[in-house]
Amino acid sequence: MSQQLKFVVEQLNKDPFKKNFNLIMFDSLEPMQLLQVLNDVLAEIDPKQAIDIREELPEQTAKRMFSLLGMLKYKPLGNQSDASSFRRGLVTGNKPVIHPLLQWLLQRVPELKKRAYLARYLVKLEVPAEFLQDDVISDTYHQYEELVETFKNYHKECEQLKSSGFSTAEIRKDIGVMEEEKDQLIKRVERLRKRVETVPSHQRMLELARQLRVEKEREESLAHQKQEQKNQLFRAEQRLQASQQKLKDLRQASVDADPESLMRRLEEEIKINTYIVMEKLPKELESTRRMLHFLQKVASEPTVGPAELQELEDKIKEVSAQVNQLTEKRMMRSDPKDDKLTLFRQQASIIARKKEAKAEELQRAREELAAAERELAQRSSQMRGDDGEEVIRGDELKRLVAKLRGKGSTHKKRRAELAELKAESGVLQRTEEILSQRNQDILQQLQSMEAQKGISGFSDTQEELERLSAAKSELDDRKGRTLDDMSEMVKKLNSMIAEKKTALAPIIKELRPLRQECQELSQEYEEKKAQYDSCAAGLESNRSKLEQEVKTLREETAQEENRYHELNCMKQARNIPLTPQICEMQMQRAVEETKAYVSSDPQERKKAIREVYMKNIAEQDALGKKLREKQKAVRESHGANMKQVKMWRDLEQLMDCKKQCFQRAQIQASTGQVVEEGAEDWLVL
Repeated sequence: MSQQLKFVVEQLNKDPFKKNFNLIMFDSLEPMQLLQVLNDVLAEIDPKQAIDIREELPEQTAKRMFSLLGMLKYKPLGNQSDASSFRRGLVTGNKPVIHPLLQWLLQRVPELKKRAYLARYLVKLEVPAEFLQDDVISDTYHQYEELVETFKNYHKECEQLKSSGFSTAEIRKDIGVMEEEKDQLIKRVERLRKRVETVPSHQRMLELARQLRVEKEREESLAHQKQEQKNQLFRAEQRLQASQQKLKDLRQASVDADPESLMRRLEEEIKINTYIVMEKLPKELESTRRMLHFLQKVASEPTVGPAELQELEDKIKEVSAQVNQLTEKRMMRSDPKDDKLTLFRQQASIIARKKEAKAEELQRAREELAAAERELAQRSSQMRGDDGEEVIRGDELKRLVAKLRGKGSTHKKRRAELAELKAESGVLQRTEEILSQRNQDILQQLQSMEAQKGISGFSDTQEELERLSAAKSELDDRKGRTLDDMSEMVKKLNSMIAEKKTALAPIIKELRPLRQECQELSQEYEEKKAQYDSCAAGLESNRSKLEQEVKTLREETAQEENRYHELNCMKQARNIPLTPQICEMQMQRAVEETKAYVSSDPQERKKAIREVYMKNIAEQDALGKKLREKQKAVRESHGANMKQVKMWRDLEQLMDCKKQCFQRAQIQASTGQVVEEGAEDWLVL
């Protein structure tokens, strides 16, 4: 509780409330003040709630808060599950009711704001059915529903745009950068134009450059058209192959197709459809009606207490024992002729059940085929545009936009780096030219001085001698190191080979007889394995057939036993007279059920059978609705999720391939380096 109060006070002291409470002050608030704080929090979520509760009647305040909390889907915690106690505590400003409510609201302010905003437009007005009989009101209500659906679509698009990653600041920044680049390009074009104007026949050169650019653009467009035509040709070839395959299948199907076979096939299909329509579907409809009638009867009956349930269970046990005894007596007194008829009846019932099972399988297969065809048509329409081309969807478009942005930023960075490198290259080229000019001047001065002193070519000869001496010393050092390394390597290899030979000699001697034995055992194993597989396959097929027969017989036995028990119970129920004790007991049970149903105590009303069944029905309806929503969500996201999984698998395979290529390159590089060093060493030797 202290953590709860601390959290509520901290949130109320922040923006936008700024209440400046402490724990003692907040805990000592009066009920009216506490209700005003709650109303301020609700007003932050929904601005329509910004009202001074002192100027409003308590009934209106309670009604307004209850409606908003119901719209926000607030559920009382703990012992506040009783709606009447929660309402009473909220109206009176009870702290155990208000404090958890404030904590729940302050933890979810942004989410609840969004929910309140959407509820303003999505909570539909309830119009009585008799008013909707009027054409004007009905048309207006339909327009209202269409506007609600339009608002839903617009809101989804807005949320998608918000979460798509597009930012106005980034777009403005990109526009500014593009404008700066435009100005730089204009200046560069002006400089180039001024530089070109000094060149003779520059107009002719510009015209040729323009023609070259036009031809390149034309070449690109032709290449694009060529690629499009190739794609169209590929799709046409695919359609042609599909049509040829379909034609081939039809021809193969029509090879043995004569009027008699077609008539037989049509008669079989007519028989199957007639069986489904005339026998199977009426039985299912009748069983559904019986179940509905039974459930309605159970729901309309009064509630049965625990004592009555225990009594009924005891009666059921007694009747079951009697039924078992009668069954044993009947089996002992059974006639062999009746047994033969029973066998034929069982076979007939088995055949009928198999027929029903096959009909159900056929119906399910037809439904699955129709659903698959509908899904295929829907996917095909989604993946094709108006002109038959594939349409880029939202996720792929987002990835393309993000990729283009990354490439654009990389292009800008590389272009800036290229400009800097070009500028630096120009400076270095100019520096190189100056230094080379100075070097030539110094060399000329040196040559003139050598000519004056009578020693022409002395500097060139000295540089050549120094270079040769340095190369000779480096080659000598390399030879010495190579010889030492090779001698050490040869010693190590000889010692390792000798050690491996001595270690492997006894193992090789032991391995030779073991290899012979392994070959013999392998041959024997393969023979035994083939025998085992053939025997196991035969036994498995027999076992599956026996299990299927046992399962069928058990199901038939259970059905017949249930039918027998039901008929026997009905027979005994008709023969049992209604004694005064039974009537009195039933009347007492009816009185208790009536008392529980009309009782003002909620706990007593919950014990009524009607309430129990209504609660179970409501829970099952809610569960079915959630499961349908979950199924819809899974179906909608199935294609995108499978596509994402495929992309991740492709990416994983690509990374594994890159890793293997990199490892192979490293191995080849290391192997090549070792071989190259060994070759150099042998050449030196």
